[in-house]
Parts: sequence; C-alpha cells; structure tokens
Amino acid sequence: MIAGLVEAAARETAHGELVEHLRSLLRLRTVNPPGDEILAARHLADVLVGEGLRPEVVEPEPGRGSVVARLRGDGTGGGPLLLLSHTDVVPAPQERWTHDPFGGDVADGYAWGRGAVDMKAMVAMELETILLLARAAHAVGRDPASDPVPGLRRDVIFAATADEETGGHLGAGWLVDHRPDLVRADGALNEAGGFTVELFGRRFYPIQVAEKGYLVYRIVVRGSWGHGSVPRDDNAAVLAAGVIERLALPGAQRVTPLMAEAIERVAATLPAGRGETLRHVLHRDPRVAEAAVESLCQPPLSRGLRALLRDTTSPTVVHAGVAHNVIPGCAELIVDCRILPGTDEEAMTAELRRRIGEELWARCDIEVTARGAPVEQPAAGALWDTIVAALTAHDPAAVVVPLMAPFATDAKHTVRLGIPTHGFSPLRLGPQDPFLQLFHGDDERVGLDALRFGLPVLAEVVARYCG
Repeated sequence: MIAGLVEAAARETAHGELVEHLRSLLRLRTVNPPGDEILAARHLADVLVGEGLRPEVVEPEPGRGSVVARLRGDGTGGGPLLLLSHTDVVPAPQERWTHDPFGGDVADGYAWGRGAVDMKAMVAMELETILLLARAAHAVGRDPASDPVPGLRRDVIFAATADEETGGHLGAGWLVDHRPDLVRADGALNEAGGFTVELFGRRFYPIQVAEKGYLVYRIVVRGSWGHGSVPRDDNAAVLAAGVIERLALPGAQRVTPLMAEAIERVAATLPAGRGETLRHVLHRDPRVAEAAVESLCQPPLSRGLRALLRDTTSPTVVHAGVAHNVIPGCAELIVDCRILPGTDEEAMTAELRRRIGEELWARCDIEVTARGAPVEQPAAGALWDTIVAALTAHDPAAVVVPLMAPFATDAKHTVRLGIPTHGFSPLRLGPQDPFLQLFHGDDERVGLDALRFGLPVLAEVVARYCG
C-alpha cells in the first residue's frame, strides 16, 4: 500500500511546496485567447523532469501546449487513474483587481491570481501528488520514469492541458482524438467538485458527475438603415433589445433525476423545516419553487441552483450601429445557452423561437457557432466510493452529494473514451469564503487552509484507488 502518501509530519513541507508551485503557475500568462499554454506545459515538464520523470509535451498549434506524464503501477489493480487539469485561464482586467492577477501574491491567507480557482490550484495539487509518488519510488532505489512505484497497482497519469476555456479542442479533445494512448484510463479526476458548500451548519461536498451542454447562437437582427433624426420602429438596435429582453427571462423549470436525487440527499440531512422547504424547490408550481429557492440560499447559491433546474439563455455579446446619426439596419447578438441532459439542439432552437416570438423571429438570421453535449454519469463505482471514503475520513462531518455543473469541462472529451470522470478538487472552505463567485471573477483567490486540507485528501484518493 502507498497509504499515508502525505504523512502528518511532512504535510507542512508538502503544503509549502504546493503553494510555491501554484504561485509559479499563476505568474504564467496563459490567457485564452490566445492561450500560450505552452509556457505552463514546459514549466510543468521541467518540474517533472527534475524528479526523474519523462513527461511528453504536445503542441497541436504554436503556443497551445499540453503536458502528460505517467507513473507506473504493477498492473494488478486495473487501468490507470487520470489526474486531469487545464492551464488556460480567462482574461483578467487588472484595474478591477486588488492584487496583480499575474503576480502570484500570497496575502491575507490566500493565493491570489487568475486561475487560482479555475483551475491552477488543482494543477498544483495534482502535480504535488505526482511528485510525492515519484519520491516514494526514489526512496527505495527505483526509477520513477520506468519502474513501478512500490505499492502502486494502477498507473497514474498526470495531464495538464490547453484550451479548456474555449472548448478543449486543442487540449484534452486533441489528446482524445489523436493520442488516446496518453490519457486512456479507468477513471479520471477533474475540476468542479469536492469543495465545501455550507448550508444551515452542515458541510456538503458536491462531486460533479454531470454537466450541462452548451449551444452558442449567433443571431443577426435585420432592420432598416436610416437617419438618426427620424426614429423608426425597425431600428435594428431596438429590435435586438426586444430579443434580449425576452431571452433574459428564466425559462421553465425542469428537474433532472440527478438534481432530484441531490436535493433529496441534502434535504434529508437538514432540520425538518428546512428540509421540507428545500423539497419545495421541486414543486410543480413555479411560484412555490422560486419562493423556496429565495428562502434557502444566499444569492450566489440561488443563482447556481436556478441554473441547474432549467435550460438557460444568456445574451453575452451585442454589436449594433456605425455612427451616432445612423439608425442601424442590423444588429448582432451572441447568446450562450446551457442545456440539461435531455435537451438537444432542435429543442433549444424551438424554445428560442417560442420566447422571441414569431414577429421578431422573422427578422432574425440564426446559426449555432459552438456546441457541446451534456454529460451524465452514475454516482457509483470504485472511484466514487473511494472519493466518499477519503472525504469522510478527513472530515467526519462531510455530506457528499452528486451534482451537475452548470458549465462545461474537459469531461466532455474524456467520456468519449468511456472514462468515468468526476469533478473533484477537494477544498475545505470557510462559510464566508466567496468561492463560487470567483470563477471567472475579479480578485480570484484560493485559501491556503483550503489547500492544506485538499492535498492530503487528493493524495489519499490516489493511494486508495491505485494502491
């Protein structure tokens, strides 16, 4: 067995090393677009080589790099475990930040920077776990690049990939399509789960086993050009405003079996009155369901819960007009739709048409510019059981629940190889930690104590599943 991979006496040393790896990653400007993830891939490869490993860097297009490394087991425990992460981040307008988003600052108990939450903290935790395994091999005179790690019965694959923020097609998707040998596994750990959500004094740890799909629509609204001094009803900007107003309204609630199970699991642990109120979220009457959401959750949680109970439409980009004195004859909208399992492109397009209305729809040219299917997997199996056991061992008060993510991850690619993929980046958060608001938000940061909790939990999952 490789139990005790992070021994109690060595935890502070491993934690300090983890924080330094995270700070180094945060200083790399891997903003997508354009990406430049090759900076992170080469940096991580250098760290892995320094521990005697032989990582492979792939670069499908200039600057778009991913890195993969493998530690060997003796093969008696089954197929590999894939530790999956991405190194690209979204833009970060510096003027809105308290700390330099690419400074890697540590202050007030947090590591600050773009990607601290999404998801360079997980890159660093997975990296540190790989380094600890490599050192276990060195300690008994084995070569971690070629010899089985003592006690390891499965291979462990580390993959830090490019391009997740814009679909993963040059990262995990490229590996699945062109180098599946590098990442094929019996299970994978990915982002978007394993962090604490506190509700009425209970600590819940949602584990992602599903995620919504996406459809990105480009809508061109046709009006008539004219002089700005003579207002007209077919001003394309005004027509587009009508489209936006209708699409901004929430759609009808539809509860998937997974969400019904998750809500029931949470409700069963709450005080009777609170549990019954939570069950009202599933009520057929939308007024009752909405009142339950409002009464139970703070705004960040309530927004997330609403998004998981319906298909969503978010107008995100608007273009219209050429001059102050010209009425625009066309306007362009980009609408980000997130779809539940069971909704397809045909159904979503029909819903857009219904909400926009026939009169406005007749003035619209519509195309889908990006698409990704929903993902749904069972909350069961050896990897799921291992996650639950490790979490409850480190936090006996933990309540583990399966959950769907409202956004897309690279699980959309790994499931194409039949790899059960769970969102699990363990972090024990404080009740006031604004974690959910920090995904793509200003002042993104991750707590040092959250990382102190997370590394031993992740290492134990690897040790239990692979040992």
